[in-house]
Amino acid sequence: MSIFKEIILNASRVLTYMVYIISIYYLCISFFGIWKRRDEQEVEPKNSFALIVAAHNEEIVIKDILESLNGLEYPKELYDVFVIADNCTDKTAIKAREKGALVYERVDGSKRGKGYALEWMFRKIFNMKRKYDAIAIFDADNLVHKNFLKEMNKQLSRGYKVVQGYLDSKNPYDTWITGSYSIAFWTCNRMFQLARSNLGLSTQLGGTGFCINTDILQKLGWGATCLTEDLEFTCKLVLYGYKIGWAHNAIIYDEKPLTLFQSWKQRKRWMQGFADVSSRYFFKLIKKSIKTFDFVLFDCALYSIQPIITVLIGLSVVSGGVQYLMRTYHLISNFNTVVYSVNFNLLTISAVLLSILQFIYTPFMLVLEKKLDLKIFFYYIVYPIYAITWFPISVQGIMNKNDKEWSHTTHSRSIKIKELEKVN
Repeated sequence: MSIFKEIILNASRVLTYMVYIISIYYLCISFFGIWKRRDEQEVEPKNSFALIVAAHNEEIVIKDILESLNGLEYPKELYDVFVIADNCTDKTAIKAREKGALVYERVDGSKRGKGYALEWMFRKIFNMKRKYDAIAIFDADNLVHKNFLKEMNKQLSRGYKVVQGYLDSKNPYDTWITGSYSIAFWTCNRMFQLARSNLGLSTQLGGTGFCINTDILQKLGWGATCLTEDLEFTCKLVLYGYKIGWAHNAIIYDEKPLTLFQSWKQRKRWMQGFADVSSRYFFKLIKKSIKTFDFVLFDCALYSIQPIITVLIGLSVVSGGVQYLMRTYHLISNFNTVVYSVNFNLLTISAVLLSILQFIYTPFMLVLEKKLDLKIFFYYIVYPIYAITWFPISVQGIMNKNDKEWSHTTHSRSIKIKELEKVN
C-alpha cells in the first residue's frame, strides 16, 4: 500500500509541476495582451483580394455573409467574392448567385471537407486570367465588418504574408454554450493572439477570417486537408519561417453552436485534428527550434499539443484530488502526517493563488475588450462547466485522431451585419 501511495504521490507531483510550468508560461505571455497599440494609420488600398466563402448546405445564412462582403469599405474593383458550393443539396448556389457572388459548384463524395474544397478552389484561382495579391477565407455563417479589407491591406503592406483577423461572436447571448464559446474566443483574441503579436511571435490561424499572400500559397501549396486545416497550415508556415500577422480591428462574427451536444461534436473534431497535426509537426517544430534557437517555432509546437496539455491538466486535477483524499485519511489516522500535510498546503498555495488570479483576470480582459455585461458575467460564472468538458473531449480527440471523417456543423442564425454593428 505504501509503494502504491508513493507512486500516486510522485506521479501527482510531476503532473502538478508540468501544469504549473505550462500555466505560468501562458500567463506570462498573456500579460502582453493587456496593452493594445492604437493603430489609426491610413494605408492606401493597393492589394487585390479574392474572397472565398466555403459553403455546404448553407442556404439559411449564405445571403447574410454576402451582404456584408458586398458592403465592405474597400474599392470594389480590388476584390471579388467567390462561393464554393461544396457538395450542396439545397439552394446555397442559387441564393449566392442572387447576391452577385461568383459561384463554383463542387461535387466530390470521396474528398469531403473544407480543406479539400479550398484546395480545389485555389487551383481554379491560380489559373484565372485575373491575378489577386491575396486570398481571404471565410465560413458561410460569418459576418464581416466593413473595415476588414482595410485592416488586412494595412498588415500586408507592412510585410506580413499571412494575417488573421479578430474572431468575434454573432450570437453570444443565445445560450450558456454560445456565451461560454464567446468568452473563450474573446479572451483568446486578447490573451493569446494580440499578446503574441506584441511579442513578435506568430499568431495562429483560426479557421476563418484570414488572408494569405497568393505567391506564398502557390509556393508552399495548401495541402491542409485534415479536420483542422487552419492548424496544419499554421504549422507549415512557421516551419518555413513565416510569421502570421494579427489584425485586431479586422472583425469577423462567427456563429457559435447552441447546445452542448453540437459543441461537443465540433470541439471533438477540433481535438482530433489537433492530435493528428501535432503527431506530424510537433517534433519537426521542436527539432528546428533547438537547431535554430527560434522561439517562434517552440511556441507553435507547444500550441499544437493542446489536447495533450488539456489532458495533463485534467489528470493533474484528478490525481491532486486523489492525493488530497489520501492525505486527509492519513491525517485523521496518524498525527505524524500533520507536518507532511502542512508542507503539501504550502506547495499548493501557488495553485490556489493562480486560480484566484485567473478568476479575476478573465473578466478584466473582457472589460478591456468592452464585452463584459451582466449576462456575460453570469455565463462566466457557469463557464467552468464548459471548461471541464474539454478534458473528456480531448481524450476522445486523441483516441480518435486517425478518424478523418468530416462532420458538418449546422448553422441557423440569420443575422444582418447592420444589427451587429449597432450593438458593437
